[in-house]
Amino acid sequence: VQLQASGGGSVQAGGSLRLSCVASGRIFSMNLMGWYRQAPGKQRELVATIASLGNTNYADSVKGRFTIFRDNAKITVYLQMNSLKPEDTAVYYCNYNSLGSNYWGQGTLVTVSS
Repeated sequence: VQLQASGGGSVQAGGSLRLSCVASGRIFSMNLMGWYRQAPGKQRELVATIASLGNTNYADSVKGRFTIFRDNAKITVYLQMNSLKPEDTAVYYCNYNSLGSNYWGQGTLVTVSS
């Protein structure tokens, strides 16, 4: 499975960005896709996940500001990020998990300035 993420960039606090991640390869219909992030000097952490049937899970720090959604026909997962804060600055990684196999995208940098 290959994951191609896009949509990162620089924005001022309070702004919005949308990340996209397209999956290709041997894709199974039942899967979990999501976004994780890693800030400088910190461990990678969960941002949000969405199952193929639409169940979502969010980190407390992004609830009410970020929305994860997916297009199963395009095998694409999105992360709409609103009301961005400087503490959201990180490299964001797309993740695909199915049948015990875990795959990561290349990461896309999000920088939020105050």
